Amino acid sequence: QVRIVESGGGLVQPGGSLRLSCGFSGSIFSITNMGWHRQAPGKQRDHVAVIAKDGSTNYADSVKGRFTISRENDKNTVHLQMNSLKPEDTAVYYCNTDAAVVGGLGKYWGQGTQVTVSS
Repeated sequence: QVRIVESGGGLVQPGGSLRLSCGFSGSIFSITNMGWHRQAPGKQRDHVAVIAKDGSTNYADSVKGRFTISRENDKNTVHLQMNSLKPEDTAVYYCNTDAAVVGGLGKYWGQGTQVTVSS
């Protein structure tokens, strides 16, 4: 069983910053990728950023230069630093990971945290 705890969402004005965090725990043998997706009302869930175990990253074009993903391997934790936020960044943000657990490999999702960018 994988336990996932997300934190850091909230309301922020345009141009502001937020930092999201997500911790994975439980019967985990190893974790490869960690990432974030987001889903705005009425839209599909989209990739935001991903970070591999070696630290290599990939970002959606819409967040490049504004968001930074990082991870702490010893704590199975991933962060998303979001700067210069825009109203169009408003969405529910979901962390996720590819993990090896008892029973095999799987992709695990957090419960989601709301980010609202509004004046």
